[in-house]
Amino acid sequence: RTSLRGTLCLGDVEPWRPESDSRPSAQYDLSGTRAALLLAVIQDRLGTEHDVTALVNLCQALGFKVTLRTDPTAQAFRGELVQFREKLDAHKGPVSCALLALMAHGGPQGQLLGVDGQEVQSEMLVQELNCCQALRGCPKVFLLQACRGENRDPGVGPRALPWYRRWLQAPPGIPTQADVLQVHVDTPGSTGQADILTVYSAAEGCVAYRDEEKGSDFIQTLVEVMRANPGGDLIELLTEVNRRVCELDVLGPDSDERRKACLEIRSSLRRRLCL
Repeated sequence: RTSLRGTLCLGDVEPWRPESDSRPSAQYDLSGTRAALLLAVIQDRLGTEHDVTALVNLCQALGFKVTLRTDPTAQAFRGELVQFREKLDAHKGPVSCALLALMAHGGPQGQLLGVDGQEVQSEMLVQELNCCQALRGCPKVFLLQACRGENRDPGVGPRALPWYRRWLQAPPGIPTQADVLQVHVDTPGSTGQADILTVYSAAEGCVAYRDEEKGSDFIQTLVEVMRANPGGDLIELLTEVNRRVCELDVLGPDSDERRKACLEIRSSLRRRLCL
């Protein structure tokens, strides 16, 4: 799990190299079909339509075959994903990558709320796609634009520093969850599955912000960064997205105080993923 905002290099050493060219490639082969499923609750979530449009256009530009479903119920979240998985398994040619974008209101335990107000566990949706035989050994990317709790991060550090103090202190307004790298090994309850990349628009327990006129900072920044460098390594691009999101000051609809946001990126990818 990472919320790093920049490249982290711990030593001046030569990078690891495969001993022979016979070893598997260090980069995923994306020559097969790419499929994307976008499930978005738009009702009572103003601005989501801008995220949907931006994400659909980006996926199409990256060569994904896009399926869009709006205002799904909690049951339809899983039903649409089951159909998506079955369609991929029935596909005659090779499938190389899948992207699932989930946009909805969320709860503190990772739940997503359907348009009917009922809950569905996002982890269950991850597992559903992970059972897809056509995607064995292939990258599966999950983008979740949803709240994960009710906490609002004010950030750390003073916001108005005299010019001479700016030299001595860290930049103001850094989210409290930023710059954290957690490595879990054999964690109880973890999926234990490789080739999964999950990106949350908010840190655990925190609110995800969405501008009613422009869309969410997460999706809009993601689209901006990826359009600027569509062939870049996805983990590196997401780190840049997180850096930009962390620099923003957000005004929530229920508060006049500026808040901070921070992404959480979870990866079990085994190779570089360049879309």
